[in-house]
Formats: sequence, structure tokens, C-alpha cells
Amino acid sequence: MKKNILGLLIVSLLLVFVAVNLLTGNEAAPASSLEIQQAESKVEEETVKVNTEVNAEIPYAKDFTLSNLQGEEVSLSDYKGQIVILNFWATWCPPCKEEMPHMQSFYEKQDDIEIVAVNLTSMDVGLEKVKQFVDDYGLTFPVLLDEEDIVGQQYGIITIPTTYIIDQEGRVFQEIVGAVDEQMLEEMINALKSYDE
Repeated sequence: MKKNILGLLIVSLLLVFVAVNLLTGNEAAPASSLEIQQAESKVEEETVKVNTEVNAEIPYAKDFTLSNLQGEEVSLSDYKGQIVILNFWATWCPPCKEEMPHMQSFYEKQDDIEIVAVNLTSMDVGLEKVKQFVDDYGLTFPVLLDEEDIVGQQYGIITIPTTYIIDQEGRVFQEIVGAVDEQMLEEMINALKSYDE
């Protein structure tokens, strides 16, 4: 008997809730495609603003040494004193393919910023494919080979591409999971430079 009364009470409350919403006109109108685009744009702008905020206690990037495509050893610490964009990627990754032209274009316009692209070679489809990718995209920034997934694990890379913005002192200013474009890179570098002033 108590269960029946409780059930009736819950159904009654739901009916009252529905009736109140209908009477007050709280039905949501479907959003137009323009409204959806504006909302997406606003979210994107707010995301960039949030991403450029700086934590007072910035961690230092973990140093590593890997070989480049020419077989030379390169360490992250070799770039101390420069702003570094550290990017983790693979040739089979669609967002990586999407962002590489942006990375190259951004790199060509900079004198004081280095891009270091760490190919997760142990998860990729072979060294020849990596070389072909670099040639196809005309990449001129350093491409390092993480053949044993040591650096990928060191940085806890789960999703690619993942990009770190590292300041002149070697501190991680920003981490971005997912593809970046040239405008995002410019905004983050400008935020870093204004923070350092």
C-alpha cells in the first residue's frame, strides 16, 4: 500500500512539473545553424582564453635526448633560452595531418621560436613512412624519433597530437591536446611573451 502511494505521489509531481513548464512557456526553441555557429565560436574563444592562463607554479619540461632523421642526437635542453613548441604526433593520425601545415607556416614566420616534433615512432608505421610524411608536408623544423616510446611515456601521452608550449627557462606554459592551428599558436605565444614581460 505504501509503495502505491509513493508511486502515485511521484507521478503526480512529474505531471505538475510538466504542466508548469508548458504553462510558463519554457519549451526550448530549436537553435538555428547561425546560433549554433555563434555558440561554437564563443566556446572556442573562451577555450583559448582559459588555455592562456598561467599557473603560478609552472612545472619544468622533462628533458630527453632522441635521434633526428639524420641520425644526430638532439636534447630538449639544447633549446633552452628559446620558446619551444613540443609536438607529439604520428603519420596515421588525421588531426596530426591537419595541423602540420599550420605548424610549418607558423615556423617559417618565426625567428625566436623552435618547433620540436616528436614522432611516436614505436606506434607509427615505419621510419620510411615518417620520412615520406616529412617530405610530403615540407617540414623544416626538427623531427625527432621516439622509437622505444620512452619520451611518450615520460610525458604521459595518451592522445595525439599533444603539444606543449615551453618558455625560455624550460617551463611548461601550456599543454594542448588535439590539433592546433596557426592562430592558436600565435595567441598562445603572445600570451607567453606578455606573461614574461
